Amino acid sequence: MAELGIRIEGLRKRYGEGDAAVDALKDVNMTVAPGEVIGLIGPSGSGKSTLLKCLGAVIEPSGGKMVLGGDAIYDEGWKIPDLRALRRDRIGFVFQAPYLIPFLDVTDNVALMPMLAGRPNAEARSRARELLKALDVDHRAGAQPSELSGGEQQRVSIARALANRPPVILADEPTAPLDSERALAVVRILNQMAVQYHTAVIVVTHDEKIIPTFKRLYHIRDGRTHEEPGEGLTL
Repeated sequence: MAELGIRIEGLRKRYGEGDAAVDALKDVNMTVAPGEVIGLIGPSGSGKSTLLKCLGAVIEPSGGKMVLGGDAIYDEGWKIPDLRALRRDRIGFVFQAPYLIPFLDVTDNVALMPMLAGRPNAEARSRARELLKALDVDHRAGAQPSELSGGEQQRVSIARALANRPPVILADEPTAPLDSERALAVVRILNQMAVQYHTAVIVVTHDEKIIPTFKRLYHIRDGRTHEEPGEGLTL
């Protein structure tokens, strides 16, 4: 695997102690190259959400190794002293709901992340406009979130996830509330942005509309990952 992207080796997560202990992740191994979008699938309770929380530095694993963007962030313990800065600067998050800030317009919703990272206002807003144009939603730059369609809101949330140029994007059920046409449009956008910005993307999904679009899938069962070839349907 190249220096960037995602590499997970033997990741484990145990909740509780003694007889009450539950192993949510037992042996997770995964690689995602820069510019690649992979699907993560599996039944409820299989460990998908736990894995995403570990990768997003929201919860601490119990063992194993995680490398994001060429840096080991976890190796039998956290290797990054400031996890908040890690989440802000190195990981982009896309959720099922866009979670846009309702009292900020579209540009400010996207520019907020670079501003929080210390970028000057003008630079942050320039980055926001660049992404909104790339995602074909720049004509809504001055609109409030409530004025956007569901598909437009999700595109703005993708722009926000890319705002700090993270090497990794974690997308949790990003197409669940969308119809087939809009769901496929979101996946198409994620693939385009992954290539354009050299970003490794993991999409957790149950959405049967988009599963055939992935070239590679990781199926998680009983806390273990199994790599499977995908159909890779042309979008």
